[in-house]
Amino acid sequence: MKMTECINYLLSVSQNVVFRYFSQQLAVYDITPSQYGVLNCLWNDGPLTPSQIGAKLYLEASSVSGVLDRMQKSALIERSAVPENRRMVLVSPTKKAVDMREGVDQIVQDMNRHFLGHFLPDEQRRLKAFLRRVIDTSPND
Repeated sequence: MKMTECINYLLSVSQNVVFRYFSQQLAVYDITPSQYGVLNCLWNDGPLTPSQIGAKLYLEASSVSGVLDRMQKSALIERSAVPENRRMVLVSPTKKAVDMREGVDQIVQDMNRHFLGHFLPDEQRRLKAFLRRVIDTSPND
């Protein structure tokens, strides 16, 4: 099989192209695409535990921990113990993170237009549906 016909190649290269573009756009807020993923979870569903964040983003606990450490150093998140269970930690966005939400959301909309604008509306819908089907084939851990 030619490498360019391999699903891993197509998804990886596509993801790398989008990631580079997104990274450049997010640089104005000094955040990475991974940090955006965490912030989006917190903006929409937070506060959350690190394991809940990992599950939503399909990330390993060690990856989440590293991202959260960097975000805490940048004053984007706060970690606090749950009073009923001091071993459980909740992650919340800081005011700094909440204040950047509107601008970051605009970047995401612009990025989607940049990449999806080459597709007709029905093609956009189908592409997203196909990608969700790939995600749904992931084995349960």
